[in-house]
Order: sequence, then C-alpha cells, then structure tokens
Amino acid sequence: MLRPAEERDVQAMREWRNQAANREVSINQHVITPDEHRAWWERVLVDPSRRVLVFEYDGRALGIVNFFDIDERSAQWGFFLDNETTTAEGTAMLAWMAVMREATNYAFDELGVDVLGGEVLTHNEAVRLMNRRFRFTEGEPETREVDGRTITVIPISLRREDRRGQGARAAGALD
Repeated sequence: MLRPAEERDVQAMREWRNQAANREVSINQHVITPDEHRAWWERVLVDPSRRVLVFEYDGRALGIVNFFDIDERSAQWGFFLDNETTTAEGTAMLAWMAVMREATNYAFDELGVDVLGGEVLTHNEAVRLMNRRFRFTEGEPETREVDGRTITVIPISLRREDRRGQGARAAGALD
C-alpha cells in the first residue's frame, strides 16, 4: 500500500536513505544530515510537482516512493526500501516487487501520466533486471560528476501502454 508521507515519517525516511545498501545505488551517496533532510522535506511540502509516498508492506512502513517533475504527461520516480529490515526478515524481494507494482500503478492510475521515467546506475544490475521485468526501457548511458566521482547513469522509461498486465486488465483477468 502507498500512502502520502507525513511528518511522522521524516526520521524513518532519512534513516532508510542513509542505509549503506541504499547509498551505494544512489546517485548522491553521501550521508544525508538532519538539516539537509529537513530542508528537502520543507521543499516537498510546497512543491506541487512532487509526491512522496510511504510504502507499507504487511502492515508496516518499509520504504519510500518519490515522484517528481510531475506534469500532465509524465513524471520521474525513484524508491528505496528499509533494506536492513527487509533483508533480515527475508522479505526484500517480495517488498521490492510489491513497491514497483504499486508505484507504477500509482503513476499511471492516480497521477495519470503517460510516461514514467527514472535513472539507474550502470552497476546496479539487480535494479536493471527488475526494471526490465516491469517493462522499463533503457536509454543511452550518461556520464556525470557527482560528489567528486564519475558515475554512469542510465535513463529508464515506461510508457502507459507497455506496463505489465495491460492486456489482462483490459480483458478483466488478473495479472
């Protein structure tokens, strides 16, 4: 389930984002300070082109989905899970598949976009494979300088008509 993030979620969001496993696959890999996080949250609260949602799995908050640059046709997105909890409990893969399914459904069904975009680091093969499973396509890799290091980022996109289960939904069947 996805629900709007609230003030009560701010600390957990920062803790999850700062987990080593999440930093390693993020474009910006530094530890987010409380002040930096607070400033980001204050911007989110007044930005109509953003939605930050809490992913709940099995009745518990276990991640964040961040939609940004939302307009009438497209949006960008990213997410991260509470990697430490999901890994320790053996639910990481199930939670990962659920958050991707719920987030893509939210983008197309709630936000009403035609194209959902994002970025993935080239070395993040697990996410790249999962993106393909969900029918995202990869664009041309881009090299950037971030925080004193060179990274290669691959843009991804998913068009409404290409998302998983469209044919089954239209016929009234389950995915």
